[in-house]
Amino acid sequence: MFNPISLEIFNNLFSSICEEMGVVLCKSSLSTNIKERRDFSCALFDGRGEMVAQAEHLPVHLASMSLSVKEAINAVEMSDGDTVILNDPFQGGTHLPDITVVTPFFYKSSKIPVFYVANRAHHSDVGGVSPGSMSNATEIYQEGVRIPPVKIAQAGIINKDIMSIITSNVRTPEEREWDIVAQISANTIGKQRLLELCDKYGKSEVIKYSAELQDYSDRIMRAVIRKIPDGVYSFSDFLDDDGITEKPVRIKACTNIKGSRARVDFSGSSKQVKGCVNAVYAVTVSCIFYAFRCLINYDIPANSGCMRAISINAPEGTVVNAKMPAAVSGGNVETSQRIVDVVFGALSKAIPDRIPAASSGTMNNIAIGGYDKSRGRNFTYYETIAGGMGARPDSNGLDAIHTHMTNTLNTPVETIEHNYPFRIKRYHVRSQSGGTGKFRGGHGIIRDFEFLDTASVSILSDRRIFAPYGLRSGKKGQAGQNILISNGKKHNLPSKATVNVKKGDVISICTPGGGGYGR
Repeated sequence: MFNPISLEIFNNLFSSICEEMGVVLCKSSLSTNIKERRDFSCALFDGRGEMVAQAEHLPVHLASMSLSVKEAINAVEMSDGDTVILNDPFQGGTHLPDITVVTPFFYKSSKIPVFYVANRAHHSDVGGVSPGSMSNATEIYQEGVRIPPVKIAQAGIINKDIMSIITSNVRTPEEREWDIVAQISANTIGKQRLLELCDKYGKSEVIKYSAELQDYSDRIMRAVIRKIPDGVYSFSDFLDDDGITEKPVRIKACTNIKGSRARVDFSGSSKQVKGCVNAVYAVTVSCIFYAFRCLINYDIPANSGCMRAISINAPEGTVVNAKMPAAVSGGNVETSQRIVDVVFGALSKAIPDRIPAASSGTMNNIAIGGYDKSRGRNFTYYETIAGGMGARPDSNGLDAIHTHMTNTLNTPVETIEHNYPFRIKRYHVRSQSGGTGKFRGGHGIIRDFEFLDTASVSILSDRRIFAPYGLRSGKKGQAGQNILISNGKKHNLPSKATVNVKKGDVISICTPGGGGYGR
């Protein structure tokens, strides 16, 4: 038996630890991608590596981070004061720019960790064939430095050898080093707050409620699934291409609801492809976690308990569970969005009045890099651009907003123009891009980058061919466009491209609108 009031108190205590970790990481980081866009996530895990609590950060990071923590536990024997770093997508990671740091928490004389604190941040460059490490590579070796679980800090001292290996393989070493230091600092504050918590309530009580919260979330999720009519519901959708060939990439989800359990089967999805849109298993887990968590229309603890009633079949070697040495940089950002689209599409057949039409379905990634002559240094820049939200069963979709697996902020124009050799020439809502219906899909965005010097630009996007679907006779949202304007001439770019630009060139990213809902 447990006290429900204490349960709620501990839920907020655990969550506040993660939120404070996020504040420390944001304020102490160096890169604009982490400081301004807040492309990071923080969470708390129990001694088995199961997630206890998370901050309200990025869905694509959070459920998948548990796999990284478990890999760190299995691979490295950690002592008090140690911190493990990793980014290997085939060892619990998502894609190489997402670097995870894991720190154990020991309480007094405990010989094994009581908890783990961890955070994951997207670094704007980790090496590879192009600045920003988000090009359309064909194998993971081209995407940047791959870090297995290793100690970045031991007994509270940063391992300079490991740090040197990382910074020697990136284009902006100072930025990378201080962002990693910021990540370690965030975990340090998480440990401090856990110590205070255990001192106040006692270790056994804190452990007890970390387990009770997971059990509580499990019960709530089972109750939600039980209200979905039993049956098997399938849906398929496509990525435009893999960036190497023009062949569409199919993703199929078959959702089987039986009582209080759900099984999501991705059999029938395309085999892993040559391009970079392969997703690793951790990404697919995050998508399922997110999609089913969205079915709960009130606050519950978001932790590993939410997944106990849900099983996943993602056949190995497919685009939703790729094997080495597949390129995966786009799988985390683009394929994740399509996985959510097909899971929601399947659920719309079971509970049509609770599922929205498809949102923009892409993160519209743009990575820019080169040498900044005015500042005398290399630079790398990365951001995702928002689009339109799908119309809902009772209201219009929102305009110009990040949806589903991304939850980052807009990079302020002032920050861009202060720090980089390009400027934002145009930035506004893309009118008429939302699908029509009883309720209209949200409109996308037009964001134009004007370059003040030569640079390399990589674009990873989608929904340039297959537009976001409408539901209940609602119309599709308008597909996106990537346009290069050079010497006064417009050139349409494919959804995935790397181009070299010169002074005066403009790249215009026109993001998709959301689908409409109802006639």
